[in-house]
Amino acid sequence: MTKTDLQEELKKSMLAKDETRVSVLRLLLSAINYYEINKGGAGYEATDEDVLSVIQKEAKQRRDSIEEFKKGGRQDLVDKEAKELEILNTYLPEQMDEEEIKKLVENVISQTSAKTIADMGKLMGALMPKIKGKADGNLVSKIVRKKLS
Repeated sequence: MTKTDLQEELKKSMLAKDETRVSVLRLLLSAINYYEINKGGAGYEATDEDVLSVIQKEAKQRRDSIEEFKKGGRQDLVDKEAKELEILNTYLPEQMDEEEIKKLVENVISQTSAKTIADMGKLMGALMPKIKGKADGNLVSKIVRKKLS
């Protein structure tokens, strides 16, 4: 997914009068522009990997917000954030399920000879490049902790 693709999606959504998607895409494009400014100023153009990273960050923010709003009993805001997350997920690669992550973790544990929680950093360092963009880091971390303890 490129920035140009997202801009085209925004145009289509505006023509279709899909207000929620328009809102999410505007926020996403704004976040990408902010990333570009922080990364290299006016001349920097976000790569596809940068765009993916920003989309993942925005999706993570929505997941965190949903959890907090559930704790606060704000179902209206939970629903709003869930809709936004659903839209963001359409721009992310297909996510790995828990079983796939567990298998990958087991493979990396055998490759790195990780045995205890002290080896978690080494294990995560080897694991994250293989799942970048395909799984939630918090879920991966939980699975790794479980396997190493």
